[in-house]
Amino acid sequence: MSLNDTPSASRLHITLVGKRNSGKSSLLNALVGQQTAIVSAHPGTTTDPVSKALEIHGLGPCVITDTAGVDDEGAVGQLRVEKTFQALRRSDVVILVVNHADTLFIKEWQQRLKGKPIVVALNKSDLMSDAVQQAKAVSAATALPVVCTSAIIGSGIDQLRDLLIRLSPKSQEPSITQGWAEDGDLVVLVMPQDREAPRGRLILPQQQTIRELLERHCSVVACQPEQLPATLSLLTKAPDLIITDTQALRRVKTVAPKESRLTTFSILFAALKGDIDYFRQSALVIDGLTEQSRVLIAEACSHAPVGEDIGRVKLPRLLRKTVGEKLKVEIVAGSDFPDDLSPYDLVIHCGACMFNRAQMMSRVNQAKSQHVPMTNYGVAVAHILETADLACSGDKG
Repeated sequence: MSLNDTPSASRLHITLVGKRNSGKSSLLNALVGQQTAIVSAHPGTTTDPVSKALEIHGLGPCVITDTAGVDDEGAVGQLRVEKTFQALRRSDVVILVVNHADTLFIKEWQQRLKGKPIVVALNKSDLMSDAVQQAKAVSAATALPVVCTSAIIGSGIDQLRDLLIRLSPKSQEPSITQGWAEDGDLVVLVMPQDREAPRGRLILPQQQTIRELLERHCSVVACQPEQLPATLSLLTKAPDLIITDTQALRRVKTVAPKESRLTTFSILFAALKGDIDYFRQSALVIDGLTEQSRVLIAEACSHAPVGEDIGRVKLPRLLRKTVGEKLKVEIVAGSDFPDDLSPYDLVIHCGACMFNRAQMMSRVNQAKSQHVPMTNYGVAVAHILETADLACSGDKG
């Protein structure tokens, strides 16, 4: 990946949802202008979600996902429907595809989607003699925007794009360094190069942070933890901001100039992707953990660990050193996140650089709804090392 590429986590995620044979795949192909999804008259052709990354004028970088029919049946069908729900967790906008004015079905999905922006596509409208009247009826009953579409004749596609532009959040994510760096600042990045990172590439949080700082005309200096004292000695002034990898926080804090603001990549991404206030509040739970407590550590990606991985090795070690060696720590990765979090006293999530905000917030809201505290790698480590102020805004004054 080059610095010019837009990662999936930073793209607008649009998901098509509907019953089998409602024409979701044809609509996807019409939207992206190419044969991305397999189209068949046989219901249930789409099994796993099919995604296409592209740029749409007015929307910017997007990922559009076709999903299996939500009325799929049988044991395998239920697995397909679960994949649809997984896709919806990372969706910013939903296109609900129907073939008639099925207001009960649409209202059911309004409730399930819990406030996500929805546009109703009354699809295969070329086969309806009263499509406009049906669209008006749906709009009146649900207060949702409705567009009559036909992938076969290409009608309604431009209107659908216009609705997506209108419904999409104007800014998908705030600035990574918002509240920490000002335009033109001198910023030092402390970046251990783990063996997990592909050779010749920076890990995603480092890459995205560098790109943003350069766009803000900051002067960026990068080094590994052991080089930080020498790097600081070469500078003519103390850096305005130091951003470090969580695993190097203890070492960096001992040598960082007092006048420099200090934070971690993980804390920056906690604010970017999740609920930083909830994470800070939940980190206080660490003080009350005992050896009988259960902690869940969740990673967004599912890389094969090499050496002393932060989530699988270093963080559990730090927790057990703080709480006690018998503390129960469980680890999940990727999409393997439990539906029931109630057995856990605390969830500690990674920075979620591989998730978009919608996907991370779905996990945060799940934890909140089940009254289970959730924090983040960087916030948890900062709290344990008694540097909880690092999780606060870096605004001057």
